[in-house]
Amino acid sequence: MSSGGGGVPLTTTMMAVTVSSLLLLLGAGSAAVSYNDSSLMQMPMQWGSARATWYGQPNGAGPYDNGGACGFKNVNQYPFLSMTSCGNQPLFRDGKGCGSCYKIRCSKHPACSGRTQTVVITDMNYYPVAPYHFDLSGTAFGKLAKPGRNDDLRRAGIIDVQFARVPCEFPGLKVGFHVEDGSSQVYFAVLVEYENGDGDVAQVDLREARSRRWTPMRQSWGSVWRLDSNHRLQPPFSIRLRSDSGKTLVAPDVIPVNWRPNTFYRSFVQYSS
Repeated sequence: MSSGGGGVPLTTTMMAVTVSSLLLLLGAGSAAVSYNDSSLMQMPMQWGSARATWYGQPNGAGPYDNGGACGFKNVNQYPFLSMTSCGNQPLFRDGKGCGSCYKIRCSKHPACSGRTQTVVITDMNYYPVAPYHFDLSGTAFGKLAKPGRNDDLRRAGIIDVQFARVPCEFPGLKVGFHVEDGSSQVYFAVLVEYENGDGDVAQVDLREARSRRWTPMRQSWGSVWRLDSNHRLQPPFSIRLRSDSGKTLVAPDVIPVNWRPNTFYRSFVQYSS
């Protein structure tokens, strides 16, 4: 667990990555493989079978607003750079899969390069075509192709892929917190962003000023967590994260006394490898 303190508001809402630890991997004709949460980062990479489609613009980030059901915005920018995907329920997991990182590759279609590409779950796939279904951005889908054949691959529409859960890496970024619109003195909602490693958020807790008690927050939707208080909340707030693998991270006083809704606060902490 790293330590540090203080929150720095940024003028632009940054992009995020939360990440989930997953039970995984099933495909037609292959045996099921499960990841144990606590050993996710230590296990050799193991591959399962899935199918992939794409949506949005051919060279876009998926949703028209460069966001998605996880709440992340500007996924066309660093660190995602449009390498994003919807996940069906076994991948999205009611939002607990938001920010999970996967390597994917394809080889059966003549236009497939066979090279691996890393994508991040940022959206929900409501119409799966397989037990594990990645609905990729146009950019990510095209990256699976041989040089000059990305349009050929996109025209295929649905392809067989292999996938493996991998740690997320966001060089130069610390964990961040975007305070959501509607937050007030008795209601506080925050989007958690940029967790390295397994990075998914299993639980978020908040500690008020001059208090030793951590109050559990509830998942609201996607990667947004909220606290409905029966009293006037006393900032600054410290926030504690727990990942599915059991790692914890504390950002002391990351939300300052003069916090504002619709503002991003950068911490000085990050999960270590």
